[in-house]
Amino acid sequence: MTEQEFLTLVRRIPVNAAILDRLPDLCVPQAHLTAGALFGTVWNVQAGRPPGAEIADYDLFYWDDDLSYEAEDAVIRRAQLLFADLPGPVEVRNQARVHLWFRQKTGLDRPALRSARDGIDQFLVAGTALGIDARGEVYAPFGLHDLAAGVLRPNPRNHTPGLYQAKVDSYRRRWPWLTDTGFASSP
Repeated sequence: MTEQEFLTLVRRIPVNAAILDRLPDLCVPQAHLTAGALFGTVWNVQAGRPPGAEIADYDLFYWDDDLSYEAEDAVIRRAQLLFADLPGPVEVRNQARVHLWFRQKTGLDRPALRSARDGIDQFLVAGTALGIDARGEVYAPFGLHDLAAGVLRPNPRNHTPGLYQAKVDSYRRRWPWLTDTGFASSP
């Protein structure tokens, strides 16, 4: 799968296309559409399902050195206005703040991230580490091969490998044809 083929598939969901078209208007540094809205679209199309099936929300990452809740909340409110007409929630998160709430959510520590792409770099499953930025540039630190092949493998850059199996189980419930390589062959 080429980057252009990937972008074409992702834009088959009108919500993805609208978010990508409006992302520059959010005016936040390092903004990326990421996660299930991207890989889920590809796997749905490959499974012969509607592109938007099983996509519960649309994740936007950005990076701001202001670690205050108030600053992130202001961006979340701007995003709510910008994307108000779209179905499904748009979840906006400042990746600079992840380490502040991660322990409370998961019980695990996570080192501070250095950028929005650093957050993408650390997704649990290597082939799902994907983002498209406000310029329309694809970010895929492990490439697109695993995504296209439906291969799930642990991301060696992730700091919480204990969460891997639950994520794989969730993906395989929705897309049973995906292949889990487990910890045998990480990129």
